[in-house]
Amino acid sequence: MQVVNWLPRTELPFAAPSRPELLEMPEPLVVAPVVPVPVAEAPVEPVVKPAERVKVEVPRPSLASTRTNAKVEEEEAPAAVKAPVVPPPRFALQLLRAGRCLLLVELPTGETFQTRDPAYLLLKDMLRAAGLPDSPQIVGEPVRWPLLVRGTMDQGPEAARDFVQGFLSARLEDAPCVCVWLIGLPAVRFAGEANAESFNRELQVEGLGSVWALPGLELLMEEPQRKADVWQAMRRLMARWKESNE
Repeated sequence: MQVVNWLPRTELPFAAPSRPELLEMPEPLVVAPVVPVPVAEAPVEPVVKPAERVKVEVPRPSLASTRTNAKVEEEEAPAAVKAPVVPPPRFALQLLRAGRCLLLVELPTGETFQTRDPAYLLLKDMLRAAGLPDSPQIVGEPVRWPLLVRGTMDQGPEAARDFVQGFLSARLEDAPCVCVWLIGLPAVRFAGEANAESFNRELQVEGLGSVWALPGLELLMEEPQRKADVWQAMRRLMARWKESNE
């Protein structure tokens, strides 16, 4: 029953005398609250393990891998754009003089004219029809291109044109003329800077003056119908060298 002290209301027989101090109620005990005192904790240092050296494995290139990598690099490397190599033109030209005209003639066989060559006989007929001496004088050696069979010298079309024009210009300085006959496509192309469409036309070329473009002797023999066009063009130009010869 949770009774701490029990006292009778009346005095009991044969009971021990009561003690008055027991009847006084004690003052309640005030207990001050206990404030916990913070305890300074020592800083806990992290446990650092000794650093371990990481072993790095470096792969060693094998022979197969180096070949493969080299092949890949070659494939990935951009190919250098190279200018197309133009083969040197091949031709042979002979310079002749007839009166006040110079004739730069393509040699059909590449060899110097012989007196009985069909091409040379046709040329003599053309000179007679033009009123010029039919025995033209040979001026210098034939111009054969390319100049060198081997070597690194540029022998392309532009180099050939510069050489032929320089050669012809030098001869004109030695002995001027009133008209230059360019007979054959190589002569027209590399001296007159023209093409087959300019056959039978008079052209003006810087450094050379007035030139007359003509088909080659071999082409005139193979296609005789071209002779009529040559004759018509000749009649228009004939007065030029006839006046000079008088």
